[in-house]
Amino acid sequence: MKRIPADNNDLYMFVHKIIVIMEIGKKVEKMKGAERMKLILAVIQDQDSNKLMNALVDNNFRATKLASTGGFLKSGNTTFMIGTEDIRVDRALQIIKDNCKSRDQLVAPISPMGGNADSYVPYPVEVEVGGATVFVLPIENFLQF
Repeated sequence: MKRIPADNNDLYMFVHKIIVIMEIGKKVEKMKGAERMKLILAVIQDQDSNKLMNALVDNNFRATKLASTGGFLKSGNTTFMIGTEDIRVDRALQIIKDNCKSRDQLVAPISPMGGNADSYVPYPVEVEVGGATVFVLPIENFLQF
């Protein structure tokens, strides 16, 4: 099982809160076939979000976009919440994969000494950014009020 890096701790807590809300939520009516539904959480780079949203809509997926921040570069991310039937999960994952490509980006490293580092001259470092971090969760209930 792959461990979540420490930089994604906020994302882990966010996912945990969603699971807790789902478990303690008031059960109004259990949706027929809810056992076969999944919640896809996809964390992507901001620059890929419009392209992904358009592709999801074109393929009849409903999604909720949330602004998020974190990771190594402390840059903006977008988190998509996509609820779908179990049989459509593979199609949704393929859409995410096709529209969220990784790319190289130059960043200036932070001084290892912290504070004032007059003698430290940072040289840009090329890092890979982009792509998607995806969680697929089972749905116990689906409620609409």
